[in-house]
Amino acid sequence: MSMADYRKKGNIQETPFGYTLSVIGGKWKMLILYLLSENQPVRFNDMKRRLGTITFKTLSAQLKDLEADGMIIRKEYPQVPPKVEYSLTYKAETLLPILEQLCDWGEKNRSN
Repeated sequence: MSMADYRKKGNIQETPFGYTLSVIGGKWKMLILYLLSENQPVRFNDMKRRLGTITFKTLSAQLKDLEADGMIIRKEYPQVPPKVEYSLTYKAETLLPILEQLCDWGEKNRSN
């Protein structure tokens, strides 16, 4: 089905583009995926430190969303203190070439 066919339906959220944005949209999700693509697995506190200004609550919510959408795997180890690691699923890895293209676009078009 082409984009023109989806446009006729009138609801962009029902398009493949709308689905994609629901999975990776927002300020943090693509950054989390990019971070995990560079370093796997990553523990919660390490991810928080590398992302900078994100709050614990926001990071936790974004990770839960990405896990629910099948983009990341959360592995919890039964120990004290708790150890939790995050890594990408195969589904997320299929998105990495597109994230690389977005990164290339940003490098070519950002103002210095």
